[in-house]
Amino acid sequence: MLNETQIADIWILFSEYIDKKIIDVAAERYVDLLADFGTSDRVLEGASGVDSVLDQAIEYYLDEESDEDDDYKELE
Repeated sequence: MLNETQIADIWILFSEYIDKKIIDVAAERYVDLLADFGTSDRVLEGASGVDSVLDQAIEYYLDEESDEDDDYKELE
């Protein structure tokens, strides 16, 4: 499992080679991939603060997770 530093280091390494037109989409896919492989919300939050594009993708993911939890609670 990756820690916060490794997540940020990998992003910084590869983001330099991503076309700036699609970097926000790439960041969102990266965060989705991390979540799919079991990275906790706490670890994702800890990876914030290194790159603004990655921060936005993490924020978006966590907001979506929060909205899904709220929707589920409303159905109960």
